[in-house]
Amino acid sequence: MGQSKSTSQIPLGASSSNREPWKESWRETWRGKLSSVGLAPTTTASASAAIPEDNIFVPIEQDNILPQIPIGRHHPVPKKGIEDDDKRTLQTNKFYANAFLGEQNQPVWTHPYSIWWGKGDGLNGQFPTWGMNIAHIEAGDVSFGEGDPARNYINPPKQQSLILSAKELDDQTTLSTDTHLPFSVNINLKHRQRTNEPQITFPVVQGMSFVTGGYRNATPTIQCPGNGFRSISHPIFVGKSAKYRVQDDKGRNWIVYVNPVPTLQYDPTAFRQIDRNTIIGPSGFKGTIQVAKNPIGDDGEKLYDKASGTFVVEAMLTGTVTETRGAYSLNYTKIGNSPLLMFILPHHVQSLDPDLKPQVTKLQLRTTTKGMATAVWSDKLTFVEVALPVTMGFAPWMPTLGASKIRYPQGTLDLVAVTAEQDLRRAMADPTPPDSMYYAGKTLAKFATILWVMKDVVANLSPQYAPGLAKLKDEMARYIENRQRYPLFYDDSWKGVVSNAGFNDSGADFGNTYYNDHHFHFGYFVYAAAVIGYLDPDWITQGDNKAWVQMLVKDFAESDYNGRDYPFSRSFDWWMGHSWAKGLFESADGKDEESTSEDGFASFAIKMWGKVIGDANMEKRGNLMLALQARSFNSYFYLQDNNANQPARFIGNKVSGILFENKVDHATYFGLAPELIHGIHMLPLSPPSQLLRNRTFVREEWDRFFRDDGKALVAGGWRGILFANLALVDAKTAYTFFRDGVGGKWDESWIDGGASRTWYLVWCAGLGGGR
Repeated sequence: MGQSKSTSQIPLGASSSNREPWKESWRETWRGKLSSVGLAPTTTASASAAIPEDNIFVPIEQDNILPQIPIGRHHPVPKKGIEDDDKRTLQTNKFYANAFLGEQNQPVWTHPYSIWWGKGDGLNGQFPTWGMNIAHIEAGDVSFGEGDPARNYINPPKQQSLILSAKELDDQTTLSTDTHLPFSVNINLKHRQRTNEPQITFPVVQGMSFVTGGYRNATPTIQCPGNGFRSISHPIFVGKSAKYRVQDDKGRNWIVYVNPVPTLQYDPTAFRQIDRNTIIGPSGFKGTIQVAKNPIGDDGEKLYDKASGTFVVEAMLTGTVTETRGAYSLNYTKIGNSPLLMFILPHHVQSLDPDLKPQVTKLQLRTTTKGMATAVWSDKLTFVEVALPVTMGFAPWMPTLGASKIRYPQGTLDLVAVTAEQDLRRAMADPTPPDSMYYAGKTLAKFATILWVMKDVVANLSPQYAPGLAKLKDEMARYIENRQRYPLFYDDSWKGVVSNAGFNDSGADFGNTYYNDHHFHFGYFVYAAAVIGYLDPDWITQGDNKAWVQMLVKDFAESDYNGRDYPFSRSFDWWMGHSWAKGLFESADGKDEESTSEDGFASFAIKMWGKVIGDANMEKRGNLMLALQARSFNSYFYLQDNNANQPARFIGNKVSGILFENKVDHATYFGLAPELIHGIHMLPLSPPSQLLRNRTFVREEWDRFFRDDGKALVAGGWRGILFANLALVDAKTAYTFFRDGVGGKWDESWIDGGASRTWYLVWCAGLGGGR
């Protein structure tokens, strides 16, 4: 039995003696959210109104924290301004983390907009404000690095377009956040001394069409930095609201809607310009002010007019899978009577449910690193993937193979058998890296794959197989029993399982303690456990084996929206279609992802663990994640010559390198050599590689960087990675390399620590190279 963790929770809609009344609004109930801005409950649509019976987002079986995993609330990163941390688990890797990290004044990207608290900062040419900055960046604003193609590009940091603020906000202003959900958060600006309520609350949701500020008895100001407003129209009534057309200091067109609550006697047309930078309204305003950028004139204005007065506050994800067809839906909660207008990304447009195609508009705004966002009408957006990799297993896989078993020539099997014997002896003798969950996971995954090859490919089991499997179980037991050099502990502050290696060094083990890379690190362990469970099903139910692996899955891929111990989908961003690797680190350029291939491998591990333990919903989630990753990776990370989402000056790099929310850098955190930049998006070469890495892209990338002049003959394990990747388009050449080496000589240093020559031979032969 695990430890019972106290989880005292306030019932929905209940009040708490230690919470001001406003904190109950914007949080747990629609009614509270609405009363916050004086609207009636009948004006909302609920995200949770329609959950399908066959929804795949259901809780993983509940376990208490295992007794060998200590529980502590002493994480080195403080929770700044977080208001409701006792009511729900917290998100560490989501798009809004800058709002509660560091100085709390780095941007939050909702795409197509970014927002950030001014915090009075007048440095680097900033217009000083204590309100909320709003930016939208156009293609002409982007700066490119040196070279052709440009090594990187960056959107101008903190380029202020407009500001929503209030006269009451000054150097006594604080920022707080509440309702930390997978796709949304509320950001509050409050004067320390004036009231218990915030002057402004900003509901922040990915893809929102307006930046909306909910005001409470404040004197609203709308500001334009730099040279100020180029023009401000006379107010125009839209129902009971007032609309102002404004041009920012770059001459770009915005629309501002002032929406007083119905019960308030307030003249929304009485806003006046007091200087070139500032418009101010009458005091005592209660309601919303909404800001949107309009690049298409009257047509865009009509769309915004139709949507104004309504704003989105959160989204709930549901999904269904039937055979190879998967669908996932974002069910939005809105406040207001108008239809909901949301922006979606290019990969969304590709997979949008055909029934929603008529709701797509011609309004588009550029995002910082994901191409053009397109506005669409809907309270519920559904996206469909029609080719889920349901037949994918541990073996080399191609969509054309289906569930067919690969038949290897006898000569290949003989070579694999000899090589596997050698690799297994080496795996049994070599120590598991003691200082790193990442390298340990890779080592155990390699070990497990060698054993799988012996069992399922060679089939004629070596005398070393049984001792090898026993050794792998022993190595896994060290981690399950938490006896490694840097044990895991359950962080009851941020809610997750982390290594204790980072208490004196935030960068230890790639930042695991700070929630960096958990899907990479833990994904390798989950995969190794899936292989062991496949080879010996009894192992799953022995001791804490299953509970420990489930703990890792829940840490980075919890599927319960109301999970007690872990946030929903910590790593994987279902709106973006990929994971974010960065955890609790403030970042001027936002979250980032450096290794798409390890991201995909983590989803594969979830799929296979679900299959081995008989959790059909987990397996379905893994399949859907892989299909979605294949779409998003080939939209934003893997750059074919015809890619329309990244700048033309960057596409020649063929891979993104590190993709941030505000920039893309053809680089790695550990070097600039091509084999590093490209190889980190290849490894580990594994069954999902065929799905994720489009053949046209692989060929273009190889021809551009590695085909000529022996460029693939690099030192170390990167050589093996490059040739294993080549097998996706030229399996015979790749197989010949792993069979013969160079000049008939083989060097084991060409295999990196997470792979084996055994697997690479099976991989290349299975893709057609050894036949």
